[in-house]
Amino acid sequence: MRSSHATSNVMFFLAGLSLGAAAGLLLAPAPGADTRRYLTYRAGSARIYLDKGRELYEQGRELADEAADLYEQGRHLVEDI
Repeated sequence: MRSSHATSNVMFFLAGLSLGAAAGLLLAPAPGADTRRYLTYRAGSARIYLDKGRELYEQGRELADEAADLYEQGRHLVEDI
């Protein structure tokens, strides 16, 4: 339960961060075409970071699963002694 709560908090933080950044860009004193071009560029960059974040999350999850398996194997070895 604690993990889903933390994930929920991170999602709300990222959503607020994104909305704040978008509002700041839209209200900036730059011409509309420049702002749209910049937003398009940044959205492409954000996608790269999002994909990398997902990849790192999966790697971490696999490592956690392996660690849990090793823990169980060690626990069984100690119990057998």
